[in-house]
Amino acid sequence: MKKETLSSDLDTFDLAILRLIQEDNTIPHRIIGEQVNLSAPSVQRRIKRMQKAGVIAAQTAVLEPSKVGLPLTILVEVELKAETGGQIDAIKADFLAAQEIQQCYYVTGEADFVLVILVGDMAEYEALTQRLFFGNANIRKFKTFVVMDRTKASGSLNI
Repeated sequence: MKKETLSSDLDTFDLAILRLIQEDNTIPHRIIGEQVNLSAPSVQRRIKRMQKAGVIAAQTAVLEPSKVGLPLTILVEVELKAETGGQIDAIKADFLAAQEIQQCYYVTGEADFVLVILVGDMAEYEALTQRLFFGNANIRKFKTFVVMDRTKASGSLNI
């Protein structure tokens, strides 16, 4: 489905709705309407419009990694040997295909990519490094940071 841009900027009602649903997207439209002073049908229309425009990218459940067998969070900086368009696209495709990689950022600076990886244990991480990093001739080096405590992991935007 083609995403269209909003014809105008988000108004205060839209922002209020977004604040509420990013904290809990199961709130009934009636309750949202009561909190933002709109009718439930108006809330529904606004949400549909923001979904169609791509403002609301997805509606998902946030899982606690340790409760589903993924207690180990690892951050990885990856440095490439060469950065041509085709090589970047190939690396991105490899990273997108790896289910262990929760987030992938193509960045500026010494590293070319920063990855957030969730695995069950170090053996799983070692297997991933063999598959993705050691097996790729374009990866110069990678640096691993093992997370000791998930102090804050929020998907909410400050809007």
